[in-house]
Amino acid sequence: MAVLDESLILSLKGSAEALDTAPAAGDALLAQLAQAGLFGVGVPRSEGGDGAPLGAVVRVVAGLAEHTLSAAFVFWAQRAFIECVLASPNRELVRRLMPALQQGQLAGAPGLSNAMKFLGGLDRLRTTCTAGPEGMRLNGSVPWATNLHPGGFVVALAAGDEQGDNPAVIAVPSDAPGVRREPDLDLLALRGTNTGALRLADVPVDPSWQLHPQAKVFLPGIRPAFIGFQCGLGLGLARASLRAARQALDDAPAVLAGELAAADEALHAYEAALCTGLDSGALRERPGELLQLRLRMVELATSAVQVELQALGGRALLGASGREFGRRAREAAFLTILTPTAVQLKSELAKRAAMP
Repeated sequence: MAVLDESLILSLKGSAEALDTAPAAGDALLAQLAQAGLFGVGVPRSEGGDGAPLGAVVRVVAGLAEHTLSAAFVFWAQRAFIECVLASPNRELVRRLMPALQQGQLAGAPGLSNAMKFLGGLDRLRTTCTAGPEGMRLNGSVPWATNLHPGGFVVALAAGDEQGDNPAVIAVPSDAPGVRREPDLDLLALRGTNTGALRLADVPVDPSWQLHPQAKVFLPGIRPAFIGFQCGLGLGLARASLRAARQALDDAPAVLAGELAAADEALHAYEAALCTGLDSGALRERPGELLQLRLRMVELATSAVQVELQALGGRALLGASGREFGRRAREAAFLTILTPTAVQLKSELAKRAAMP
């Protein structure tokens, strides 16, 4: 398990509630995570990282999520965007962006949820890239993106022609003409994650910002990291809930002892399967297994929060004693609807099961 700096942990514990409820609380978070050296985890040494396998990134996500899902989600967004850049054949763009991304000087927003759903046949592309008298132009929207930092950001999105054909993956800086960031979404949780929508109106396409000319080639390659890193969110949240449940029981013999032991064992086996699959590359070859692991993450986190609720009893509904439980309950609800949502995962797995 990745070891997080003790001072970072103490800071995150102290700001967990604010990061969940106050939008401005997250403005310094990106720099804080960068100062801890976290954005170089799993990045090749040739690109300034530590050279660790991808499973190390999952463990960082999980370690952060044990204290605040907001911090873990911002880390996921930045690290997922870094993975997109690393996978690009546009090496000049890689050289230009990587230092600022790893140092937290530039926020990366992986606005690819719509593209991932498009890849699975679950949605149409919301952004078009069409030729005009002055060159290619982007139009459309990114309904939901995280890490849209007020200090500046770059978003990754997929855009095709008016029929949605031949989509490319493009990085769009926040200061490009025609980019409008909407106010933060009025979320019930994770409000400090700079999550909002983007509107694109005749945004000029600079070829030097293209991540890949073929989204249908690029997206399957990054999907294991994109989705696999997300799995650390539920892993850490589940650990936090189980730890809180034990503390609530004060180590007294309880009927929940068997549930706690079984949950611990399930989390250990889950982490091993996930990290082994990422590190070996097997999850790229077995996308159905990746989706099952992603759905299992939601189930494990939701179940752990329910165990915590049982251990707390009526204390879970009291303001002082139940505050952390309330935050974790909201975080678990967020994981259920995080793209790919539980419903989308079940739909795609059902389609795969029906294939001859």
